[in-house]
Amino acid sequence: MKERIGFIGLGSMGAGMADNLMRKGWPLTVCVHRSRTAADRLIEAGATEAATPRKLAAACDVVILCVTGSREVEMLVKGPDGLAAAGKPLLVIDCSTSNPSSTTALAAELAPQGVMLIDAPLARTPKEAAEGKLDVMVGGPAEAVARARPVLEAFAARVVHTGPTGSGHTMKLLNNFVSMGYSAIYSEALTLGVKAGLTPQVFNSVISGSRMDCGFYQAFFDFVLNRNENAQRFAIVNALKDMTYLASFAQAADVANPIGAAVRNGFATAVATGHGDKFVPALSDIIAGLNGVSLVEPPAR
Repeated sequence: MKERIGFIGLGSMGAGMADNLMRKGWPLTVCVHRSRTAADRLIEAGATEAATPRKLAAACDVVILCVTGSREVEMLVKGPDGLAAAGKPLLVIDCSTSNPSSTTALAAELAPQGVMLIDAPLARTPKEAAEGKLDVMVGGPAEAVARARPVLEAFAARVVHTGPTGSGHTMKLLNNFVSMGYSAIYSEALTLGVKAGLTPQVFNSVISGSRMDCGFYQAFFDFVLNRNENAQRFAIVNALKDMTYLASFAQAADVANPIGAAVRNGFATAVATGHGDKFVPALSDIIAGLNGVSLVEPPAR
């Protein structure tokens, strides 16, 4: 018999994940965190709704959280009507991008209450979430990961056990550091190119198909060249949040992180100038604009 699954965080990633759980026969209960759109669709398809996280926990064996970060996770778990308030054994799978230090502290606090928290952050995009082809990095004890694996495989093509609790979120920060670092480099390189008379199209004709090409590059440049706003649906404000978590992690580990600081400052500048709600590839336009150029060729007259 399949375990009863609870889900909080039905945003651009969570909606596709929950759809896959439903389609693959997992009993699903949802709790609305922000928008009702995906929740109403899932309820119409047979999911149950819980009014609060505590009621969700009471009705489920496993709860998946897919929210913004540590602050939201702690509120949903420890709040007066949170998951832990149900007072029952529970496996909580945090698919958010959270601060590893918060994750390990929260897991230790919950364990005496019979609540097992493991971290299972995600890689790839809402498209792969809908297709059930996400990558998942899981941190936690082997037995808890083994229990979670069939649930995760409902929406993931690849599940990697990274080590103890907190290691999944650590790996996710490193993953995002690399991808956001690419974004910052692409953006500055494009601006330098335009300043020198090299269009984004020329830049792409050299990089695309070369050793420096990759899936992330292709998604980023789908925006740069084709103005596809949905090519990479990850908000700049969330990129800044993740790079801030990385800075905290580096400081706690006594690691000099100058490149991380530079990447973070690029996203902080974008947020400070009012662009936080835009998706990451728009950083290219923001950096260009700050330097008085445009990556979009004016229409021919």
